[in-house]
Amino acid sequence: MSKTADQIDRSILRALQQDASLSQRELADQVGLSQNACWRRLKALNDSGLLKGSTARLDRKQLGLDLVVFVLLRTRHHSADWLLKFRRHVLTIPEVVDFHRIGGDYDYQLKVVTEDMASYDKVYQRLISGVELDSVTSYFAMEAIAEGRPLPL
Repeated sequence: MSKTADQIDRSILRALQQDASLSQRELADQVGLSQNACWRRLKALNDSGLLKGSTARLDRKQLGLDLVVFVLLRTRHHSADWLLKFRRHVLTIPEVVDFHRIGGDYDYQLKVVTEDMASYDKVYQRLISGVELDSVTSYFAMEAIAEGRPLPL
């Protein structure tokens, strides 16, 4: 964590990771600050880029998004132009919820969330149609043991 984030900042960030809908008063009470002091801290955390807004965590199963697929990709292309085209292509696929360049036997890992195998096949076809890839390996999650955990602060 940044050296500029002290224990109070970390307390604020921990509280927001647990419940980003806290009112400013509730947050201030929880971390032991006045509302004004809490507001100044939140503004500083936002201005520094440490706090990047807030989002709602949705229950994917209640939305019918029952299939989670981890997709490992290998390519022989590593030019800046290819990478830019690849990134742009992947980011047009809304079912891709995480996208990482990794070390090891593969070059990239995607996390895809979708309804079922038929909808994943559409994602797969769209993925391979955009750029040349050497190999695509898909692993299907059997059970989500822990998803969307807070960052360790």
